[in-house]
Amino acid sequence: MHYFNFGFIAVGATVFLCSVVARGLRLGEVASVNVPVTALIVIGPGLSGSTATHRLSSTLIGAAIAIVFSYFSHAKTPAGRTIDQISRIGKKSAELLIEMSEGVASSFTQKQAGNWLAKARLLVEEIPDLRSQAIEAREYAKWSPLVEEQEADALYVSGVAIEHMVVQVRTIARRLFDASQDKARIDIVNRAIAHALSATSVAISEKIELIKLPEHDHAKDGIAEELQQVADNLTEELILRNQQLPRDQFVRCISLVSAISIIAASLDESSPALRNVKTPEDASSQPIMGYSPITKTTKWSKRMWIATRKFLLR
Repeated sequence: MHYFNFGFIAVGATVFLCSVVARGLRLGEVASVNVPVTALIVIGPGLSGSTATHRLSSTLIGAAIAIVFSYFSHAKTPAGRTIDQISRIGKKSAELLIEMSEGVASSFTQKQAGNWLAKARLLVEEIPDLRSQAIEAREYAKWSPLVEEQEADALYVSGVAIEHMVVQVRTIARRLFDASQDKARIDIVNRAIAHALSATSVAISEKIELIKLPEHDHAKDGIAEELQQVADNLTEELILRNQQLPRDQFVRCISLVSAISIIAASLDESSPALRNVKTPEDASSQPIMGYSPITKTTKWSKRMWIATRKFLLR
């Protein structure tokens, strides 16, 4: 700008540089447009040097104040906030499972089962916020030197695992609600289910505590294998008493075993269901623009070139 005196060339070079920096930091397509547009607004062509300098200094001061307030309102990094959300949802899930375990061990009522199902539904409603936070942590790690990208990716997988787990907790609550209307429940089977639910709660609690540790190998903690063994034992118990159980009750109990097995697979973060299946982005975090501006610009350029060729070849 010193050489071009805030003219069109200087402003154009500044906008281009801001765009390159935004893309280099991998801030996303929307930021790649917003950053140069902001630079164009702050330093417009034709401004005097003093006015442009005043605008630039005011913008930098405002950005510094925003960063300070942002730090105090969100003291932790996006990765730290992701761990907090995973811990909170995991703790609620474990508490709900232990509550269901205690209810199944005694004679639970339809009202109790309805309360469990309502709590499980509320847990599922927290999934979009967790997914959005995990995505933020992963995007933040792409350009910030404060967080390793590998750590953010591991947290994202943990977030997906919690999603799968919460859905199965809701399935368990729904099956117990259906069972509350069955008058032919067998006490010994109820006690076996209660033991399995209690073991599931303990496994989730242990996994959450391990996720908080910075240097933990999630794939080798053994929690998933122990919980899967609990599910296998419950399956053997149900098969052993197959003749005593009505068909509907047997199918419902097997469904509970399946849910516990899926929770075990979710706790094992090396599961292909977590790593080999792409999770769609959170609906609330969709970009402002429906199409990539770069893609749009490329398409327009091609159309203009084709139209020009057709005109010249007439």
